[in-house]
Amino acid sequence: MIVTPNFHFNGECLEALRLYEKAFGGQLLMCLHYNEANPEDMSTENLSEEQKQYVYHAEMMIGSQRFMFSDSLTTVPTGQHISIVITFNKPDEVRGAYNVLKFGSTIIHPLHETTYSNLMVSLIDKFGMRWELMTERA
Repeated sequence: MIVTPNFHFNGECLEALRLYEKAFGGQLLMCLHYNEANPEDMSTENLSEEQKQYVYHAEMMIGSQRFMFSDSLTTVPTGQHISIVITFNKPDEVRGAYNVLKFGSTIIHPLHETTYSNLMVSLIDKFGMRWELMTERA
């Protein structure tokens, strides 16, 4: 199991990435924009030109810790700008944790498959904590 902080922005993710590179000597591992997203993951045809340039998914090493970053297409409410990503080895582990956390939670993204994950889900638990549970594709 891998635990990764994930930062969510309202269109200013690229600016934040540049700041964190400079402030912490962060090493940008990848930066994927919405216009580069796999059409099977999401349709970009209804996005504005500005939104197509938003960060869909980025990863940066700060010290020995991996961080994830993205811009949201809807406004991220105050207090929900950070989530913790739990990366499991198997989809059944994702389902197991989800089945425990889902009661009283708000589902942001239901269980689904993506280009980078065999199974993922994003939710805010009954205590107001934002979690993303996933597997990584090899």
